[in-house]
Amino acid sequence: MSEHIGGCHCGNIRLRFSTKLDPSQIEIRACQCAFCIKHGSRALADPDGRLTVSVEDEARLHRYRFGLRTAEYLICRGCGVYVAAVTTDDRDPRAIAIVNALDDRLQFSREPVAVDYDAESRASRIARRRARWMPVEIRSAFTG
Repeated sequence: MSEHIGGCHCGNIRLRFSTKLDPSQIEIRACQCAFCIKHGSRALADPDGRLTVSVEDEARLHRYRFGLRTAEYLICRGCGVYVAAVTTDDRDPRAIAIVNALDDRLQFSREPVAVDYDAESRASRIARRRARWMPVEIRSAFTG
């Protein structure tokens, strides 16, 4: 299992992405929604991997929701960096990590695949994320 770490610019939010895959094997997706386009988002996930998000100061973590409200987009209020998206299903939370938030982002050199999910229903969006996104754990300074 290899680990890739990263986070926001000010260090309030830290990421640890664990995977058995080589970065060259991981598909990079470039969502075509207005939010992702404006952020220049390149996202990755490994359904067999794991993402851990550690937050130093919860008050500086913004959980933005839009559209079908099936995910929270994690953005640091301190430095403005978008680091990950997490499903809103608390029973089995899943996530994607933003490649640009990883310290070794240059290793993830595959050309991003442009994807458009606007035509998805709420149910199909949730099903796709359960299948393609990875398990996630969010830790705060208070919960360890």
